Amino acid sequence: MDPIVGHDNYVCKLKQTLPTLSVALQELRALRNDMQREVDPAEQRLLKPFERVQLWLSKAETMITEAEKLNADGPQQMNNLCLGGCASKNCLSSYKFGKKVAKMLKKINDHRSNGAFAKVAESQPAASVVVRPEERPISQESMIEKFSATPNDCDVIIWALVSKHSDVGKIQDRIGGNIGFSDAFWKSKSVDEKAVDIYGVLCNKRFVVLLDDLWERVDLNQVGIPKPSQENGFKLIFTTRSLEVYGEMEARKKIKVECLGPE
Repeated sequence: MDPIVGHDNYVCKLKQTLPTLSVALQELRALRNDMQREVDPAEQRLLKPFERVQLWLSKAETMITEAEKLNADGPQQMNNLCLGGCASKNCLSSYKFGKKVAKMLKKINDHRSNGAFAKVAESQPAASVVVRPEERPISQESMIEKFSATPNDCDVIIWALVSKHSDVGKIQDRIGGNIGFSDAFWKSKSVDEKAVDIYGVLCNKRFVVLLDDLWERVDLNQVGIPKPSQENGFKLIFTTRSLEVYGEMEARKKIKVECLGPE
């Protein structure tokens, strides 16, 4: 009798488990979305999501897809029920479907209970990573190597080609692209909004920013670059052909870039 009792149990409870699955699916989606909203800005701040968080999100995506399929098949399966829902016109099909729904409901409930994380990401190990623009800077390889010789405790090096006629917004876009702000929505933000976002990332990092080929003074505060100091360990390097710009930027050290050879 046990197999028959099990069969009847899955079929009779289908009217209850299917709506319950729909509610559990909505709650899993909401939890997935909330967690993703924590992970995305963390990655933009150059933080590394925990592997257990990434695994949880991956499993949640799979469960959501499977549960959505069961929900979509639900109306047809409900039409097969008769005698108050405790029998079916297609017993084997209803039994298999009811069993899948019950198992999926348990999987979702268990997964939701494992989705409480105090933190979703951590700082990445310190490393000097040079991010260069597509355009080649006007410099010699030996000077590039000298600029790149930064301490190993630096989190990130951002290389932004400025050039003539570049405004603050364009400089922000070049910097933002290197720290995770590259979508059209972010680029549509105002200069002040971009400055807040850039500052929020860089103030939590030991960084080196190289502004290549300045033709006029750049207001670091307006761009969103925290002011470098010996205390915070931030560094700003810029190249310019103008001694006037060098003075306006209040540079602490000057390195002359020699002319390229005829070859």
